[in-house]
Amino acid sequence: MPSWLSIHAPTRFDQLTTPSKIRDQLIRASLSGDPPHLLITGPAGVGKTAAWRLVARQVLGPGWKSTCHVLQARDLSRQSGAMKKFEDFLRPSGQKSADTLASRTSLDAFDRNMWVGDVGEAPCGEETQVEFGRAPVSRLIIIEDADHLGSRRQPYLRRMMESESHTTRFIFTARAPSRIIDALRSRMQHIRIPPISSEEIEATVDKVTSLEGVQMAEGMSGDIAHVAHGNLRKALFTTELLARRNMTGTRNRLYDVVSASTLQHARRMIELALRGKVIEWRWEKQGSRNVKTLEGAMGQLDEMMGVHALDAEDVIHQIHMEITGNRLMLPAELRNEMLNALSACDVALRRTIHPRIQIEHFLHQVSNSGRQHGLSMY
Repeated sequence: MPSWLSIHAPTRFDQLTTPSKIRDQLIRASLSGDPPHLLITGPAGVGKTAAWRLVARQVLGPGWKSTCHVLQARDLSRQSGAMKKFEDFLRPSGQKSADTLASRTSLDAFDRNMWVGDVGEAPCGEETQVEFGRAPVSRLIIIEDADHLGSRRQPYLRRMMESESHTTRFIFTARAPSRIIDALRSRMQHIRIPPISSEEIEATVDKVTSLEGVQMAEGMSGDIAHVAHGNLRKALFTTELLARRNMTGTRNRLYDVVSASTLQHARRMIELALRGKVIEWRWEKQGSRNVKTLEGAMGQLDEMMGVHALDAEDVIHQIHMEITGNRLMLPAELRNEMLNALSACDVALRRTIHPRIQIEHFLHQVSNSGRQHGLSMY
């Protein structure tokens, strides 16, 4: 069964829940006879993927899916053989071949009439006209989460963009554009999508539930918008989950879902570290044997990275949310010390293949801060 995000995905630029000036930028870039390379940035769930899909449909025409190539840079982060996978993506014919993905053209870019049947509506309302005598853009290379590319892969892309992208354009999406080198950013048009307002999220939730024939309790859509914190994707996922479980009739059922789906380990991990309980052990019964298991803050970290399969960046994000939130009653000086240590840990993660060691070092720094502020008895 397809998700509501797929069913109700925008098909025109005016359906994006973004400010009008952002939509105008996307439209101008899509209708240009010589479209620019794009860098689309913004926090999670604001529509970066929806935006590049609309651009791709407008620029490439009805057959856009056949000449639109997507690489998820996050999947390459700290994996063995990642550079080879990256190079194989950009050089499908092999490393010794002069042929690259960016240098290829496509027949359907020159004759869009070859596509018949239900090809969908053009996002700008009309198809882009191909100018006579000009080689049209025939291929898009999409790099999702480009802020995870790293320092080795980005110069590789810069050289390809400069020398071989005559009929190919690159579109990057990222949450942290500062991690993309200046040489790449200077060659792209930067479009930043801000967090979605609570009013826009509430209106979108009401619209989608109306189309799906779902009755919402009074005030529930506003509560969902509040919980989403500007993340429209999270709001729609939460609404769909409530609808499929028949939980939309009572307003307080949202609290049950959020409590069950929110990780509490980051808060528990910080609290234990502040008390000096970074590494602790306990014996537990497993079958007929007593097994020594890791407890304390490190035990919580192992559960986040092992059981819940969070990567290091997600753990850092969870910790940051807890430190900057209102659930931990911390003195301002202690909070600043922890944020400084967390930022140093985040920088160190970009330079190591052992992220757990950097997070463990952060937890020991938190423990020292807790001792200095009288929160630790160890």
